[in-house]
Amino acid sequence: MRISKRKQLTVNRKLTIGTRGSELALWQANFVKGKLAEIGVEAELKIIKTQGDIIQHLRLDKLEGKGFFTKELEEELLNGHIDLAVHSHKDLPTVNPPGLIIAAVSEREDPSEVIIIHKDCVDIKKRLSLKHNATVGTSSNRRKAQLLSLRPDLEFDDLRGNLQTRIQKLRDEKYDAIVLAKAGISRINMDLSDFHLEEIAPVEIIPAPAQGVLAIQIREADHELFTILQQINDKEVAAAITVERKVLNLFDAGCHAPLGCYCRKRDGKYETWTSIAKDNEDFPDRVYLQSDSTDGMAEMIFAKYRPQRKLPSSVFITRDLDDNSYLSKALRKHNIQIEDRSLIKIYPTINVLDSFILKRADWIFFNSKNAIEHFFNLNPLLLKKTKIAVLGRGSESTLRRYGRVADFSGDDLGIGTEDIAQEFAKLVDGQTVLIPRAKDSLQSIQKALTPSTKIIDMPIYETVLDENVDKSNADVLIFTSPSNVQAYFKENLAEPDQKIICIGYSTARQIEEMGLKYTLPFSPDEIGLAEAVFGLEY
Repeated sequence: MRISKRKQLTVNRKLTIGTRGSELALWQANFVKGKLAEIGVEAELKIIKTQGDIIQHLRLDKLEGKGFFTKELEEELLNGHIDLAVHSHKDLPTVNPPGLIIAAVSEREDPSEVIIIHKDCVDIKKRLSLKHNATVGTSSNRRKAQLLSLRPDLEFDDLRGNLQTRIQKLRDEKYDAIVLAKAGISRINMDLSDFHLEEIAPVEIIPAPAQGVLAIQIREADHELFTILQQINDKEVAAAITVERKVLNLFDAGCHAPLGCYCRKRDGKYETWTSIAKDNEDFPDRVYLQSDSTDGMAEMIFAKYRPQRKLPSSVFITRDLDDNSYLSKALRKHNIQIEDRSLIKIYPTINVLDSFILKRADWIFFNSKNAIEHFFNLNPLLLKKTKIAVLGRGSESTLRRYGRVADFSGDDLGIGTEDIAQEFAKLVDGQTVLIPRAKDSLQSIQKALTPSTKIIDMPIYETVLDENVDKSNADVLIFTSPSNVQAYFKENLAEPDQKIICIGYSTARQIEEMGLKYTLPFSPDEIGLAEAVFGLEY
C-alpha cells in the first residue's frame, strides 16, 4: 500500500529575521530560526535597536503595549529590509500596524512569575517567602496590584533593563527581591543559585496576556510566507492567547488599568482567569470563567467588569474571616456586607503523636487547614527527609505559619481532589504516606494511592454540628464543608433568590441532594471564593 506524504512547503530564498539585540531576544530569534530549519527554510538574523532598548529612564509600565519594543522592527518589516520579526507576544500592541499580521505563534513557555529573593530576605512563614516590608523591584502595575493584594506590607521600586541587568541590580542589593517572568529565565538558562526562588503559578498571580509566547510578524501581502509559517504555528496556543489579547483590546478602549489575563485548555474545556485594578494600589477584581469554546469568551469577561453590573449586597460564609483576609478585602471593596460564622465545632481525637510513626513517613499529606493546625498543635518532631503535600493554596498558607513549605501542591488543579490525588499518587508510588485527617473524611487521597504505597491513616480530629443554627438572609451563601451544609439546613431553608457557592465537590454533593443550584470556584481558597462571588450573575 502506498502511503502519501504531505508536501513540505518551502521558499527559494534565505529569510531575514529581525530581532532586538538582548540575549533573550537573540535566543527567541534563534529558536524561530531553528524551527524554520526543521521545515527546510534557511534564515539569518538582523539586529535592530528599539526605543525600549534606548530609553531606560521611563518605567516599564509606561512603555508596555505602546510599541516601544516593536516599532523599529515593524518599520524594517514594512520597508522590506527584513522578512519577519520575532517578538515577545506580550510586548505587541493588540492592533497590528496596517500591512502587518501575526502569521504564527510559538508553543507557550510556562507563564508563571518568579520572585527572586536575597537569601537573607527570605521568611518562609510568610506568603511568597518575602520578609515583612520587603522592597520588590518591578515596573509592572499588574504585578504590583496583585502582589499587594496578597502582601499589603510590600514596598516597590521601579526596575528596568534586560534580564542580566535586572539580576545584577538585585545582586548589588538595590532591592530585597525582584519579579521576572519564568519564561525568560528558562529560555536563557540563568544561574540563580545564589538566590531563593519562589515560583507563582499563573492561576495565582495572573500573567500579562500572551506571556511566554513568541509572535512571528510578517507583511500581510506575503501570502507564500504565511502559508509556510503555518507549519510552525501552534494553533492551540493561538486560540488561548486570542482570548487574552481580545480582553486587553476591549479594556484599552475604556481604561488603562493593570490587567492580567490567562487562558488555557484543560480536559477539553477553556479556562480563563482575569485580574483588573484601577491602579497599582487598588485591590484587583478577579474572575474565573470556563467554556467549551473560546467564542465570545473575551466579551463575557468584559461584561463581568461593567460598572453598572449588579453585585450582591451581602455574603454569608460558614467560616470565621479575619478582617484583613483576602476575601474580606475583596468583598469590602464593593461594600458587600459579610456575615461569617462557623457552624461546626472541631475537637482533637488524639493528644500525642508516636515518634516512631513519624520516622517511618516519607510524606505527609494534608487535605485541609484544620488537619495542619491539629497536627502541628501536637508538636511533631519531623525528620528533614520528610516531605509535605497539600491540596492547594489555602492549606499551603496555613502550613507556612509552622515554618514549612509544601513539596507538592495541587493549586494548579483547582478543586478536583481526585485529579490532585492521581498526580500525588504518581509522585509517591512505593513510598510511605502519613495522612492526618478528620474522623469522617471521604479519604479520596487514600483511595487513589497505588497498592505499593504504604498508608499511615491517622484521624486526629472530629467535627460536631452546632445546634439551632440561625438562618441568614444574605444574598449569597458560601458553604465551606459538607458538615456546615448539614448544620445549616437541619433547621433552615434557602430562599429562591439566594445564590449558593460550595467550596468543593463533596460540599456541592450535599447541596445537590436538596435539589439546590450552586456555583463552584476554581480553587478551594479565599482567592477562588472571591472570583466566584465576583463572577455571579444577577
